[in-house]
Amino acid sequence: MKPRTGFSWRRIDMAAVAPFVALAVLLIAGIFVNENFLTVNNLVNVATRAAFTAIIGVGATFVISAGGLDLSVGSMTAFVASLMIMFLNTGIISDPLTMLFAGVAVALLLGAACGLGNGLIITVGRIEPFIATLGTMGVLRGLTTYLSQGGSITLQNEDIENLYHPVYFGDLLGIPVPIIFIALTAIVGAFVLYRTPYGRHVVAVGSSEDVARYSGIAVGRVRTITYMIQGLCVGIAVLLYVPRLSASNATTGLLWELQAITAVVVGGTALRGGVGRIWGTVCGALILEIVGNIMLLSNFISEYLIGAVQGAIIIVAMLVQRSLMRRT
Repeated sequence: MKPRTGFSWRRIDMAAVAPFVALAVLLIAGIFVNENFLTVNNLVNVATRAAFTAIIGVGATFVISAGGLDLSVGSMTAFVASLMIMFLNTGIISDPLTMLFAGVAVALLLGAACGLGNGLIITVGRIEPFIATLGTMGVLRGLTTYLSQGGSITLQNEDIENLYHPVYFGDLLGIPVPIIFIALTAIVGAFVLYRTPYGRHVVAVGSSEDVARYSGIAVGRVRTITYMIQGLCVGIAVLLYVPRLSASNATTGLLWELQAITAVVVGGTALRGGVGRIWGTVCGALILEIVGNIMLLSNFISEYLIGAVQGAIIIVAMLVQRSLMRRT
């Protein structure tokens, strides 16, 4: 018998396609909820607001694909943003532009360092990721509260503030800068995860740590680097957050870890590890923001229930993901 060469629905990876189908359904539903939903201004605003979750979610995709978990990203955001603003306020460099570039480097280095700390605690200290990052979440949030003395840390240099303002509110060729940040972060992340040996090692470690170790993969190093990538993505998100409000406090990034993990799971990445979908994560971040936007534009559900709805979404996404895995 000749093998079948025609189209078959079984060849489609439903876990990979499902987030984009859900996004399309939400866009259609939004049209019926409010006529202003599908306007360019509203959709651009939704994509811009999704930048923080999408960028941090790219890093979370690496961590979760390798079988890890990071609950400290929200606290890390607050801590890194606070230290960046405090550094910019020192004025140790007289030229505002040079000082701003130095602040950018500080934020990225601090983010990577925090991620490295998480990775070493987990791999060298042999502590479960949930417990380790739960601990660092409390430490970083407490340090931020101490630094701000329970208040806010505000950017005081007006010249730097004016230079920095367009990074969140500006655009390039008509495209808002935060959307460009999302695209560049996702492109780089997708290239590393899908096209490099390291990306294949990440997936291998998440699939089976023992098999990966027997194959000669340095499991500890691979996992530690995923947390550094996560921290670096937090640093990139901070670069967008600081010019938005020009301030940081102890509540900055509150529950961002829930949003990032939800975006990753909704995007089709397996929470048990072994499967990572960068573009699915970006789609998941957009889905979360669109759900919130629809709630704001409609009178059906109170906007104060957004957090509850997002929590329900991650439960439903896990049930759907498990169902699809059983079928395959």
